[in-house]
Amino acid sequence: MLVHSKTGRWAAWGLFGLLFLPLFALPLLVVVAASFSTHWSEALPSGPTTGNYAAAVRGESLQALTTSLVTAVVASLLALVIGSWAALATAGLKQRGKRYLDALFMLPVAVPSVVVGLALLVAFSKPPLLLNGTSSLVILAHTVLVTAFAHQSVSAALLRLDPAYEQAAASLGARPAYVLWRVKLPLLLPSLTSAAGLCFALSMGELSATMMLYPPDWMPLPVRIFTATDRGSLFSGSAVAVVLMATTLLVLAAVSRIRTKASYR
Repeated sequence: MLVHSKTGRWAAWGLFGLLFLPLFALPLLVVVAASFSTHWSEALPSGPTTGNYAAAVRGESLQALTTSLVTAVVASLLALVIGSWAALATAGLKQRGKRYLDALFMLPVAVPSVVVGLALLVAFSKPPLLLNGTSSLVILAHTVLVTAFAHQSVSAALLRLDPAYEQAAASLGARPAYVLWRVKLPLLLPSLTSAAGLCFALSMGELSATMMLYPPDWMPLPVRIFTATDRGSLFSGSAVAVVLMATTLLVLAAVSRIRTKASYR
């Protein structure tokens, strides 16, 4: 640790506990407790039950989970391809050109996501690209919102990449396409998997833009949680939220294992 004295380390851990527990851990623990409850007893949920999860893993909730997974996977892959391609294509640009491109990719993140949803709704509500009321518009919105993170992650990895590997391959007669597929992309694989995991997690939790765009037959899980709690079904909504958290964490754990293996290749 950066704090070398024993007293300083205890103080740092104490400050971390005071900040982490009430701000992050405690609210999540309350949601988990509410998912196993039927009513409130003063300030705490009570009435232990597992019935909330029976509804959270079947019917409309299961369909919403499937919708979120499909949306997140497709949007993450599209964002990874677009963001990586842009980062690789502009690696040789001058600093001013890179700044302009970075600003362009970060624009959807700099404005509220509901503005992005409204912009896409207006842009694709008339021919020739009539996507309003389709699942494609939801996937497009998620792709636009998470592509910036893929682009930034790959761009940062390219800056850390040692050019000696490419130079050595080129000096041996390798063509640029071969250098890209057999040298550069394998070296970028840990960063690519990290970017994919981040894009997936962000897409799984996206709500604001999705609320404006989703059709009745394509309701992602965050929208399902919002509608359940808005109707007063707090405990069933908490169970669905725990399912969303658990699914996201499981996928991120799998991505982390792939990243670890890629790092040791």
